[in-house]
Amino acid sequence: MSVLRQAALRTPNLCLRPAFCGRSFAIPLTSRVTRLPSEARRGYASNKKIKSTADLVPGSKQPITDEAARAEYAKADEKMKAAVEWYRKECAAVESRATGRVTPAVLDPVRVKLPDNDREFRLDEVATVGVRDGSTLLITIFEEDTMKYVEKGLYDSKLPNIVPQKYDSRTIRIPIPKPTIESNAALVTGAQRKSEDVRVQIRKIHQTSLKRGNYKKHSIELEEFQKLTDRHIGDVDKIVADLKKATGSKKK
Repeated sequence: MSVLRQAALRTPNLCLRPAFCGRSFAIPLTSRVTRLPSEARRGYASNKKIKSTADLVPGSKQPITDEAARAEYAKADEKMKAAVEWYRKECAAVESRATGRVTPAVLDPVRVKLPDNDREFRLDEVATVGVRDGSTLLITIFEEDTMKYVEKGLYDSKLPNIVPQKYDSRTIRIPIPKPTIESNAALVTGAQRKSEDVRVQIRKIHQTSLKRGNYKKHSIELEEFQKLTDRHIGDVDKIVADLKKATGSKKK
């Protein structure tokens, strides 16, 4: 190898100028290595498998796996739903009265206590309820002996503007007055009081379930039970908001 070429190899920026083809030209000796993108590089086999973080599920989104906890969750959910549905029916009756619609559903909260019986009966279990002239409820009792118990149940229900009038031995009339601003406000106020009772009931169901399970702090069970409680209380809040909207009430 010539001395000039050896010097060129030691000095990367040095260029050779061979004289052929009638003229000289420079040949750069500097070489550039093009780096491939990381996706195109060849990998090597490894015994360790890499897990993608996309496959990981946050603890807050993992379902309850313990069988006992799942059973308790289902039981609490059922009880909370029952409380919410009861309140929904109560507000439906209030809305009917506040908007001037007279329906038998107005008397749904009434319970009748009969002698020699431990349970309370719904009104439609001991009588039929109809509407006459669009403004009067007509109750026809199945058995005459239960008349006084039905009357007592009507008074004990403490439904606003419900004044039973005995028509005969088996019939009770209840004229429903037209709603006023004051009566509507009273109806909505009563419904709001009941909404707080339902919220308290839902929270008690929640606490009872937690005591039974004795779950660890920050556990998935505690998170799921709290979300369940918040959801049902949110349902109650929505029922109240819908009632206010339907009745035009601005009361907070």
